[in-house]
Amino acid sequence: MSHLPRIGISVGDLAGIGPEIIYKTFLDARLLKYCTPVVYGMATSLFDDFPVDEQVGPLTFRQVRSAADIDPGKLNAVTCWDEDFVLTPGQPTQASGAAARESLLAACRDLKAGLLDGIVTAPISKENTQSDEFRYPGHTEFLTSFFGAPESLMLLASDDLRVATLTGHIPLKDVATRVTPELLRTKLQILLNSLRQDFGIEKPRVAVLGLNPHAGENGLLGTEEGSIVTPVLQQFLQEGHLVYGPYPADGYFGTGQYHQFDATLALYHDQGLTPFKTLAFERGVNYTAGLPIVRTSPDHGTAYGLAGQFRADPTSFREALYMACDLVRQRTGQVVVW
Repeated sequence: MSHLPRIGISVGDLAGIGPEIIYKTFLDARLLKYCTPVVYGMATSLFDDFPVDEQVGPLTFRQVRSAADIDPGKLNAVTCWDEDFVLTPGQPTQASGAAARESLLAACRDLKAGLLDGIVTAPISKENTQSDEFRYPGHTEFLTSFFGAPESLMLLASDDLRVATLTGHIPLKDVATRVTPELLRTKLQILLNSLRQDFGIEKPRVAVLGLNPHAGENGLLGTEEGSIVTPVLQQFLQEGHLVYGPYPADGYFGTGQYHQFDATLALYHDQGLTPFKTLAFERGVNYTAGLPIVRTSPDHGTAYGLAGQFRADPTSFREALYMACDLVRQRTGQVVVW
């Protein structure tokens, strides 16, 4: 790949902070030296009402009908809808959900067609985005289906801290029944492959957390560690992988034991995301590992309570853009120089 990475950007729910963090990120024109951004939506309706930085000037997008017509090294926007609609910051509507859905679908279609090299997705409302043709609990599940991957992995990353989750957006009461040897083997393999392929770690060290308090306390507080987790880890160790555990989650994060590993596999959503966001909320990036494409996103939601106040922090979105560029270059064998 000789060109700058072409990164598609879905705008998320327009009633949230998605447009604001996109706008604030691209006020720094230096980013155009590292990628060709392609925002999916009407740039005038998305960004014209934001304050203009007198030292930088207004953002100028090249509005096109197709990603085939984007201008390398410039700010581009692909038209996804023709009709403007009234938005109230912080108040999602059927129209804002539809716009989020159309932006995401258009970016994914162009990525599948080879017109993009990766995508960064701004936050959506899982509830507000649902429709007859979009029945997914989140981006991760939709992207896994759209790009035909048998499985994927939610991987949160910030510098050297990486936390993945075995199970995703499911009720806590269903977690124990989903923790199976087959799923654990699959997710561990995706994680190991991604650490090698996407992050360039030749011999990754991975820690796996226990499901129960104190990792089951030798069966006193639960049996899943002994009957499911430990046998799978022993199998991976015998195959030459550096995979260890199960570790009690509280002590593992509380004592900083995660510093000894390249990644941590938590067994359910909040077990992994709560400590990750405590440690790296402002800079954290959500990466969907296991897909044939590169997709990143900020590690926060729509933040309706901040919308319209111009106080949203764009750091996580900016880091997601940087990571998308790095991952594209890593996968294509380019030397990453920042």
